[in-house]
Amino acid sequence: MFPWQRVACDFAAAAATVVRGTRARLGCVRVAMAKSKFEYVRDFEPDDTCLPNCWVVVRLDGRNFHRFAEQHGFKKPNDDRALQLMNSKFMTHVVSQFASSYVFYWKDYFEDQPLLYPPGFDGRVVLYPSDQNLKDYLSWRQADCHINNLYNTVFWSLVQRSGLTPVQAQTRLQGTLAGEKNEILFSEFNINYNNEPLMYRKGTVLVWQKVNKVIKKKIKIPEETEEKEVEVTRIKMTAVPLHCDIIGDQFWDQYPEILAEDS
Repeated sequence: MFPWQRVACDFAAAAATVVRGTRARLGCVRVAMAKSKFEYVRDFEPDDTCLPNCWVVVRLDGRNFHRFAEQHGFKKPNDDRALQLMNSKFMTHVVSQFASSYVFYWKDYFEDQPLLYPPGFDGRVVLYPSDQNLKDYLSWRQADCHINNLYNTVFWSLVQRSGLTPVQAQTRLQGTLAGEKNEILFSEFNINYNNEPLMYRKGTVLVWQKVNKVIKKKIKIPEETEEKEVEVTRIKMTAVPLHCDIIGDQFWDQYPEILAEDS
């Protein structure tokens, strides 16, 4: 398998949903059962309880997504349509609901590309007991995003612009360091990697923020028979996509509420 576009979308997926609470439960929902001799089978359905007072990270990964991307003509090394689709639906859906939402909104982003078959995703839960553990995990995902994207940017430049086969490009890059990859990009393709979009280099971070939303509302005006439609502004908590460095302290200083204890 040759390298593919495990870049910003990988970081967005891997960063996943981060929750902190006193208790988190996973698994099946118990349903009331009629009294009978068969009721003992409920003993095989214990709740999977996460350790209290930990950060709960739900990591979402695509299954056989390399093949899915190939068959749906994803642009390499990055496809803005795929990244925007994943970012727009990620915050509200995890695993099964994410998959159905991904399929449902496919046409909004891939207008000319029919969906040949539904993609598959799987999820895992990891507990991190300290704020520093969580920050280190997210830093790891962002560093991995950068490493993968740099490799793929050079790899696909060699394939698409120099005419190398995937095997030849892979051989050319084998054992090269980051500086050498940057030199290939600049000297052979006039690409300054630092000028590549931040979404590709840093990935996507979704942060809950208070945003002013303008909505239309019908109101009843005295002495008038019909309701009138007016625009009103409401403050709404919205998941805002950011493409920025989260390894340093600046991000955490700017958004201290992320690590703040629940009141």
